[in-house]
Amino acid sequence: MHGEIARGADEVNRRERLAEEFERQRPHLRAVAYRMLGSLTEAEDAVQESWVRLDRHDPGGTGDLRGWLTVVVGRICLDMLRSRRARREEYAGTWLPEPIVAPVTGSTTAPAEPVASDDPARDAEMADSVGLALLVVLETLEPAERLAFVLHDVFAIPFEEIAPVVERTPVAARQLASRARRRIHASAPSPDSDLRAQRRVVDAFLAAARNGDFDALLRVLDPEVVLRTDGGGVGPLARPPIEGAVAVARQLAAAGGRFAVFARPAIVNGAAGVIVDQPRAAPIVVGFTVVGGRIAAIDIMGDPLKLSGLE
Repeated sequence: MHGEIARGADEVNRRERLAEEFERQRPHLRAVAYRMLGSLTEAEDAVQESWVRLDRHDPGGTGDLRGWLTVVVGRICLDMLRSRRARREEYAGTWLPEPIVAPVTGSTTAPAEPVASDDPARDAEMADSVGLALLVVLETLEPAERLAFVLHDVFAIPFEEIAPVVERTPVAARQLASRARRRIHASAPSPDSDLRAQRRVVDAFLAAARNGDFDALLRVLDPEVVLRTDGGGVGPLARPPIEGAVAVARQLAAAGGRFAVFARPAIVNGAAGVIVDQPRAAPIVVGFTVVGGRIAAIDIMGDPLKLSGLE
């Protein structure tokens, strides 16, 4: 009897110890999953599944529980990516990630400051390497390439640990990450780092859009700018990307700058953006990638499922 009580107490202590350590690692695991999936909702599901697996199979002698959990989350995300990729073949328009949106104080005509977050640990984990431009390119990679790049290049997991997850040798896993890296360097622009400078460019863009000033739009747009929209695969936002400053300016001018009138500043995935609250319409989020003082990408996100947590 005493032995059974002792074993029961040990089990309780084990689960409490694991639960405490898991909660310490949760922000990190959420960051891994978001970079893998581009969706906060799916990332939470992946993290929760990793807890289930940890609870069922305590690695015991594993000294690096953070590394063990990172690989487990990566494996879960890989399965989710493969399943989602099959469904995405019939997706109408452009698929964009679920944005990380932080409201800001001030107006579009004055410097804006972020509102204090209720989850600083999450924000700290998400602050690096989550730009929309990078996430869009990550979505074009094969799932195994994405996993190898994210786990190794972002979170420093050795290829020896990545190899079993992608069912390849360490050398082949290294090659996956290398291919992904070349694709990212070729396709994902490096945005300007000064958030206030970004905001000035976005404000100039909004002013030009509100005024229907075609020439002013051209001045603020990069010649190779791309306009992407995501309405969840349905509705007027379900359309392919528009490329080139003239074509994008014409599209915006044709829209009459209506969205610019109702735009309020926000920080979208760490960069200057806006939330658009049009009357009698669901809100949309617009992210901007500013490179060399010009807008290189505009990402309009109107998928209600991805914006369900937007206040």
